[in-house]
Amino acid sequence: MSEDTGSPPEPGSRAQDIASAAPQRQAAVIEPGHTYASVTDKISAIVLTRRTTLGWFVGFGVSFALVLLLMYAIASLLAVGIGIWGVNVPVAWGFAIVNFVWWIGIGHAGTLISAILLLMRQEWRTSINRFAEAMTLFAVACAGLFPILHLGRPWFFYWLFPYPSTMGVWPQFRSPLVWDVFAVSTYATVSLLFWYVGLIPDLATLRDRSQHRLARASYGLLAMGWRGSARHWSRYQMASLLLAGLATPLVVSVHTVVSLDFAVAVVPGWHSTIFPPYFVAGAIYSGFAMVMTLSIPIRAIYKLEDFITMRHLQNMAMIILATGLIVAYGYLMEVFMAWYGGNPYEASMTLNRMRGPYAPLYWALILCNIVVPQVLWFNRVRANVLALFVIALIVNIGMWLERYIIVVTSLHRDFLPSSWGMYAGTRWDWATFVGSIGLFLALLFLFLRFLPMISIFELRELVADTAGRSGSETSSPGGRGH
Repeated sequence: MSEDTGSPPEPGSRAQDIASAAPQRQAAVIEPGHTYASVTDKISAIVLTRRTTLGWFVGFGVSFALVLLLMYAIASLLAVGIGIWGVNVPVAWGFAIVNFVWWIGIGHAGTLISAILLLMRQEWRTSINRFAEAMTLFAVACAGLFPILHLGRPWFFYWLFPYPSTMGVWPQFRSPLVWDVFAVSTYATVSLLFWYVGLIPDLATLRDRSQHRLARASYGLLAMGWRGSARHWSRYQMASLLLAGLATPLVVSVHTVVSLDFAVAVVPGWHSTIFPPYFVAGAIYSGFAMVMTLSIPIRAIYKLEDFITMRHLQNMAMIILATGLIVAYGYLMEVFMAWYGGNPYEASMTLNRMRGPYAPLYWALILCNIVVPQVLWFNRVRANVLALFVIALIVNIGMWLERYIIVVTSLHRDFLPSSWGMYAGTRWDWATFVGSIGLFLALLFLFLRFLPMISIFELRELVADTAGRSGSETSSPGGRGH
């Protein structure tokens, strides 16, 4: 067989079939025609040379206004107390715990994409891992607010840490609050390190390309003297693999610990051994839905369709479908065990969810989390960007409703009928929740403006790999150095 690639293959030949199929394989993860230089120019220009648009200022302004609302709600809470919230007897847990579990779940997809898919050598993670990791950090920051504010006296939050105390007071390690402190703080620390280590080569690229002295100094300080030497790359790869190995079990352990907050109780609706895997699957479900919710407008606004291709969206859609089926199985097992277990309290709680005062919310979550995502079985739906965006939004809403139903309907009817009561979030509950969304979006806007949202060096590796497999010529042999 001839190895000459200088002339086009004859029509109808096998060589032409291979040549026409190669761009399709390359387009699965990155559109053809890109070189090292074009990838670097496209991504770094968003941070360095592209002017800040009016849309960015409007979006950041709205988000910052919501952050101010959050600050006002927190100030009012500290001045008056948690009586401004809707919590009562018996619903002592309300929006604070609902939002905490929801935000922690959203943060799981970033670690899954960055750590587990890295260890599995999945190339399609490359274009979405950077802002998914950032999304994890921002979601954990929002989640951490709620348990601290729920303490009642949040200025004493350090009592939850095992610090040397002259009073001999140590944390109660049988308390789920302490479990959450250790799990979430460890998760946040490892996620931050993993995200920052991955940024170092790209920070060096921005340092070398920046035309402003302050920006050059800032990126240079953050790049920690990176020069792209073989020793630097060797240490970088070792650190990435070690952090990925640490982060992988955290994906399972963190939300398992959060689920044990409920499962160790004797409250009907919580006391269930299915909660750990059920919560982990739900976290990945909601996390990937949020990644898709963010990636679709980002790729449209910044013209990144060549890098965030339909392959990425379709893979995320299939993961959403798969984890959604696991969540549906969890719902089914809850109902089945309430009937099969013969516990009258569990059966009563399940019927109350279906036919009680919160029944509309229960059936809304069934619609959002089980019924609507089933359309992802169809290729036509998975190929429709607008449909994927709408489905992802619906899943996000449904997962928040799920947390609300788990917390409220299990508590609002106690073992004593005389203590039964209804729960509804007050304006302060909603202000805190909406304000946390504003904090998340404000941090995301700042990230998109000042840091590369897509990993430059990993995309350049992808260009080299796909070009090598298709037999095409790469632009420059400069590798990953700067």
